[in-house]
Amino acid sequence: MKKIIIPAVIAKTQKELDDIFFRIKDSARLLQLDIMDGKFVPNNSLDFDFRLPEKKYLYEVHLMIDDPESWVDENWERVDAVIAHFESVKNPERIIESVKAKGKKIAFALNPETDADLILNYLDSIDQVLIMTVNPGFYGSKFLPEMSDKIRRLRKLRPDLDIEVDGGIKPDTIEEVCEAGANMFVSGSYIINSDDVKERIRILEQKIKTD
Repeated sequence: MKKIIIPAVIAKTQKELDDIFFRIKDSARLLQLDIMDGKFVPNNSLDFDFRLPEKKYLYEVHLMIDDPESWVDENWERVDAVIAHFESVKNPERIIESVKAKGKKIAFALNPETDADLILNYLDSIDQVLIMTVNPGFYGSKFLPEMSDKIRRLRKLRPDLDIEVDGGIKPDTIEEVCEAGANMFVSGSYIINSDDVKERIRILEQKIKTD
């Protein structure tokens, strides 16, 4: 399966967001926008009417919020893929149908404590799964190696499924989750807080030998 490194974007103001895009430049094709409401997770990010650069990136949105359905209804045109936390989704079938009807990809994210068995009935309907390898809400949280077992289980069940990992992804952790079966790798602080975003992405790609 195709492997890809995805920078994660967390910002509390438009100025902060603009600065991140200035540093990313053309280093990546797909970016993850982290939306946080200060309720589902103890932090805020992109919870304002933000402006994105003219369409030169693909965007997936990671909704770490209490009401992902409302965000999708109001903002779906901004993004190419929606990742909703299964823990906050009120009606899984409805949000899958809603996002797909809009021509976007849909994924469920699972917090570390959430059993993967809860989404088994939806694996044929969604485009990908995101496994949190940290407790969500902050850049730089501690990597949880035990999440590799969850990745292995899902990969065994669905060899063709896009499995994304998010949290603590750095050169010393990316190989472990890659070997477990992940093929999409979200990295926040390691990439974004660097003075050379392109080089950090290259280092991660080298670790997983991307095409």
